[in-house]
Amino acid sequence: MKIRKFHTSDTEIICQLFYDTIHNINGVDHSADQLDAWAPKVPDPEVWQARMVENITLVAESSGEITGFGELADGNHIHMLFCHKNHIRKGIGAHVLAALEDEGTAAGQRCFSTFASLTARTFYEMQGYRVIRRRRFRRGGVDLSNWLMEKQI
Repeated sequence: MKIRKFHTSDTEIICQLFYDTIHNINGVDHSADQLDAWAPKVPDPEVWQARMVENITLVAESSGEITGFGELADGNHIHMLFCHKNHIRKGIGAHVLAALEDEGTAAGQRCFSTFASLTARTFYEMQGYRVIRRRRFRRGGVDLSNWLMEKQI
């Protein structure tokens, strides 16, 4: 596995990976209505590309296939971290997260945060993050929640 910087040519694959992972992996913890509110369709590649270029976006690749990605926003916020639905629990997320934290640490950051879904919460706890508070919100008329988590380096 190789961790590398995002290329704009990765955008469509990453958008599809995001959608597929939510709808195939997160269903264990969320209802179909919640999944549809979270990811109603494959994201607009142009919108996502602009954000991924602005943030620090890293991509995991194995044998030429994108197997995961993560974004670091504002120098210390893990904005997104997703693994391909067929590559869950293979250490990819941990490697991408560590690389994002390394990027932030090199820039002087000592505290990282994320909003973790119920499905991702245990993963982040295993990486040293602790729950600060639960956040409840509505999207598309559907109740959702996630957890603000932090890690001190």
